[in-house]
Amino acid sequence: MKIAFTAKGTKWDSMMDPRFGRTKFILIYDEEKDELTTFDNRSIEGEAHGAGPKTAQKLFELNPDILITGNGPGGNAATVLEKTGMEIYIGAGETTIKEAFQAYKKDGLKKF
Repeated sequence: MKIAFTAKGTKWDSMMDPRFGRTKFILIYDEEKDELTTFDNRSIEGEAHGAGPKTAQKLFELNPDILITGNGPGGNAATVLEKTGMEIYIGAGETTIKEAFQAYKKDGLKKF
């Protein structure tokens, strides 16, 4: 299973980014391979409008099974993500990536 995180950095001990559309990085943890990969999303900062759907499109291309984020995607991005069948969990805004993963494993996050 592949799990995506919205993040401010590129390591397990990086802080979660509570924003979905304007997240700085998307980290993907592949549980089967025990491998963490990153996508640099900082180019989205220059976008005046449509950051959420553009980030959702990138997430669609990365193809994770689960998304863990802080506040959740906005309406337009949520519409795009719902079509993928991806499970979305929110409430991990003030934690590290590792803490968010552990909270998910213990059913400590809210399903979007």
